[in-house]
Amino acid sequence: MRKGVVFAGAAVVLAACMAAGLMVGAAGLPLKGVLLALADRLPFVSAHSGLTPLETGVLFELRLPRVLLGAMVGGLLAVAGAGYQGVFRNPLADPYLLGAAAGAGLTVTLVIVAVGDGAAVPLAAFCGAAGGVLLAYGLGHTATRGGGTATLVLAGVAVTSFLTAIQTFLQQLKVEELQRVYAWILGDVGGGWEQVAMCAPYAVVAAAILLLHGRLLDVLSVGDDEASALGVRAGRVRLVVLVAASLATAAAVSAGGLIGFVGVVVPHAVRRLAGGSYRVVLPLSLLAGGAFLVTADLIARTVLAPAELPIGVVTAFVGAPFFVTILRATRKVET
Repeated sequence: MRKGVVFAGAAVVLAACMAAGLMVGAAGLPLKGVLLALADRLPFVSAHSGLTPLETGVLFELRLPRVLLGAMVGGLLAVAGAGYQGVFRNPLADPYLLGAAAGAGLTVTLVIVAVGDGAAVPLAAFCGAAGGVLLAYGLGHTATRGGGTATLVLAGVAVTSFLTAIQTFLQQLKVEELQRVYAWILGDVGGGWEQVAMCAPYAVVAAAILLLHGRLLDVLSVGDDEASALGVRAGRVRLVVLVAASLATAAAVSAGGLIGFVGVVVPHAVRRLAGGSYRVVLPLSLLAGGAFLVTADLIARTVLAPAELPIGVVTAFVGAPFFVTILRATRKVET
């Protein structure tokens, strides 16, 4: 019953954040009108919202895809972060740990510098993020027999440094394109329905795999020997979770850019509030991550209105102090 109340509360918070994201902006929309307009789009339902054609266009062409994309990207980053933390048994593990950010940054920079086609950026980001993770995993797996988690982390650091160096070199060749590169790096969830449609299939698959492995991650948390005694193949579970978390990260990066701290802050906050079981942490992180990023995007587009603040700046303002708090708490536990 307690778990049901927690999940219901998280779902209500997410719904409230999404409703605020739909209503608040340069053009304010009434809650009743928004709800009736959404209901009118349901099969076999007819409702008069009272919204003007302009307000209807703002709702369905600007606000709704932006809120859905923000919830999707935030949820993916948070659930991927929880998955990585379960695999590496470290609350500081991040969705960009294995070179996803560096790979995406390099391919996006390459597309902007060489092609100049903004439409190709999401696909380039997805391929780069997936490629960076595959490169780090391949390097970590071949460096030592079996490729333990510590080796994977070191391989991720090496791959990140190498790919970032190449990205910096490309940026220096085309200084005039720096603004476009940094605009993508700082994050944006205003891509529209095309981005939502591109991200959704990967989001469903990755999230489903991660949620189904919550119990197995709980078993792994007691140790590999104990897990083996219970019939759990630790290496296989880690590989599947890493692949799913990396797929979620790549999808989020391709749709929203490099938005930091969501994958660290949200799972840790959930763990502090609801306990350490990954059967609870994973789904709650999915819901809380969506609510967090929708709220961050709402702040980003209203705090300096009519100008818009990059969403990555907002998440960094909140996430950086929280990350320091996590680090200090972790050190106290270790000592």
